[in-house]
Amino acid sequence: MISNQIIQNTIDGLKTITRIDISVMDAEGKVLATTEEDKLDEYNDAVPDFVVSQADSQLVQGYHFFKVLDEHTIEYVVSAKGESEDVYKIGKIASFQIQNLLVAYKERFDKDNFVKNLLLDNLLLVDIYNRSKKLHIETDARRVAIIVETKAEKDVNALEVVRGIFPTKTKDFITAVDEHNIILVKELKAGDVLEDIEKIAENIVDTLNAEAMSSVYVGVGTTISDIKDVSRSYKEAKMALEVGKIFYEERHIMAYANLGIGRLIYQLPIPLCKMFISEIFQGKSPDDFDEETLVTINKFFENSLNVSETSRQLYIHRNTLVYRLDKLQKNTGLDLRVFEDSITFKIALMVVKYMKYMSHSEY
Repeated sequence: MISNQIIQNTIDGLKTITRIDISVMDAEGKVLATTEEDKLDEYNDAVPDFVVSQADSQLVQGYHFFKVLDEHTIEYVVSAKGESEDVYKIGKIASFQIQNLLVAYKERFDKDNFVKNLLLDNLLLVDIYNRSKKLHIETDARRVAIIVETKAEKDVNALEVVRGIFPTKTKDFITAVDEHNIILVKELKAGDVLEDIEKIAENIVDTLNAEAMSSVYVGVGTTISDIKDVSRSYKEAKMALEVGKIFYEERHIMAYANLGIGRLIYQLPIPLCKMFISEIFQGKSPDDFDEETLVTINKFFENSLNVSETSRQLYIHRNTLVYRLDKLQKNTGLDLRVFEDSITFKIALMVVKYMKYMSHSEY
C-alpha cells in the first residue's frame, strides 16, 4: 500500500503547480492526505455516498470527487476544490496520478513477494514460470544472488541505501528477509564475470560504510541463467557468508566460487572432525601451541612453504626457522616442508577453526 507521506508529497507538488487544493480519502471518508487545513471534515458523510454511487466523478458542495480503483474495488477518493472545468481536469490528473502510484506500488509488492518465495523455494516450477510471465520478468536472464549482512538494525535504513545504489528502472530485485540480511538478485550483462560481480559487492560495502554502517559482510553466489535456479545461487551466497566468517574473517566480501576447501570442511559432521584432529595431533590440539609457533606456521603457509621468504618476513635467521619447524615435526610428526604433511596440517587447522565456530554458535 502507498504510504500517506508519498500521497501527501504528490498532492503538495500538484498544488504547487496548479494552486488547486487536493485531498485524498479512503472509502469511508477518512482524510489520508490534504493540502487544506480543515481537511474536509464536513464532507466525510458525502464520501461514502459517492462511493456507493455509480458515478466515477461527482460535484459535491464545491468539490469535484473522483474514484481511484484497485481491481474494481474503490481504494481512494480524490477531491479537488472548485467547481470550474479546469478544477475538474486537475482532479482527473490527480486521481490518474494516484492510480498510477497504486499500480506501481502493487506491482513492486507483488514482485517482492515473488522474489522472496523464489529465494525460499516456496514455489512450484510451473508457478515460477507462470508468475514470471505475469510480472513481466525474464526467465532466462543471467543473474546472481548477493547477500548483504549488516549488524545495524535501526540506525540506518540499509535496505533503502542498497536500493539507492541501483537505478529504479533496472531489472534487479532487492528485498530483505530479516533485520540484518538484504538480498540483491542482480541481472548481469553478457560479458560480466566474477571480478565484475565483486566490484558490485565492493560498491555496496563502500556505500554502506559511508552511511556509518559497521561490520558489513557480503556473500556472493554463482551465476545462473534460469530463474528457477535463483534459490540455488541464494543458498550459495548464504554458505559463502558463513564459511567466510569461519576461515576468512579478514575478508568482507566472499564468493562461493572462492571458498575452496573451506566449503568441504563446513559440511563435515563434528564427530568426524573430532576424530580426525585426535588422530592427527595424537590427543593434542593446535590451541596447545604457543603464539610464536602459530605465527611461524601461518607465515610459512602464507609464503607457500618458502623457508627463505618466511624467515625474512619474520625477521629471524633461516636456521631459527628450520629449528622451529624441526621442533614442530617432533611434537606432531608432521614436517611442514613436505607438501603432503603441510596439506594435512593446513586442513587440521581449518577443522579446528570450524569446530570452535560451531561450538560458539550453539550458545
